[in-house]
Amino acid sequence: MSAIGARLAELGLSIPPVAKPVAAYVPAVISAHHVFTAGQLPFVDGALPATGKVGAQVSAEDAAGYAARCVLNALAAVESVIGSLDRITRIVKVTGFVASTPDFTGQPAVLNGASELLGEIFGEIGVHARSAVGVAVLPLDAPVEVELIVEFA
Repeated sequence: MSAIGARLAELGLSIPPVAKPVAAYVPAVISAHHVFTAGQLPFVDGALPATGKVGAQVSAEDAAGYAARCVLNALAAVESVIGSLDRITRIVKVTGFVASTPDFTGQPAVLNGASELLGEIFGEIGVHARSAVGVAVLPLDAPVEVELIVEFA
């Protein structure tokens, strides 16, 4: 078992199958020593666990969990193009989008779900730059979407 696979098992997690794109794009591309993922929704077994806006239909706490699920889906996309998550040398950047009500300002806390999971999985190399953006709506009315830029060797 790989080191990252063992760490995921310790956390009670696993990498899911790569989520099927919902439009005309690929889940991840390589450029030099970086992988850029497409925005990943919090699909579980091909379905969204919730829809709607954070601050209305979806709680900030639930949305943070969905952001963590987006990370697992993004890592599946990364693994699909580099073969092994053990090749990751740095999580460079996380960009997260939170579909939220106009008065909701807790986007950074929602994206902590993604950031904290990356830290738990990768330790120091999981520390990254990040953007947390509030938006009016996301594809399929998802509450959160996350994309990664990852360096690998």
